[in-house]
Amino acid sequence: MRSFLAAWLFAACLGGLALAQQPSQPDAQQPDQNQAPPRSDAQKARARDAEAGESSSRDTRIDLSPPKDDAKNHPNHGTALPDSTAPDAAGDVQELHPWNPYRAVKDDEVGDYYFKRKNYKAALARYQDALIWKENDAVANFRMAQCYEKLEQPDDAITHYKEYLRILPEGPFAKDAKKALEKLGVSAKRETSRKTSCQ
Repeated sequence: MRSFLAAWLFAACLGGLALAQQPSQPDAQQPDQNQAPPRSDAQKARARDAEAGESSSRDTRIDLSPPKDDAKNHPNHGTALPDSTAPDAAGDVQELHPWNPYRAVKDDEVGDYYFKRKNYKAALARYQDALIWKENDAVANFRMAQCYEKLEQPDDAITHYKEYLRILPEGPFAKDAKKALEKLGVSAKRETSRKTSCQ
């Protein structure tokens, strides 16, 4: 008898627990006050068009084509669309490089990570990516020069040390760049004087 009573009490507890975990169902007779009444797709489309206040006709479309004399007025503008009557109109596509200094800084940081772990090829690739996002990135040029020096490519290292000094002649790594150039056999003073005489 006790085992029967214990089993019945256990089953009642499990049944009560199961009922407590079921989500409550709202009454079918009382609709939700915050819910919109159901509409057909056609009604939704008409409501959307009324909100936009526009029609799908060509009369309301905005003309985005450049002015007829745009190529003449802006001859050096790389993004100008070519005139369709020009003989080389089909081959006049020019690529633009994106400019994003935040991505350049991130590439510099990842390059520094690889550089500290002596993975100079991976670091070099990240510094090159930084130069895509920010062309005159002095830090990327300096770090690239260091990578090239570690990879025993002195000509490329000299080029990037000079580029760093061109961008930031009195920058935080200027002394290090000049020392590295002297170590690689290039006189920094001679290069500086040559640049000033050409200008």
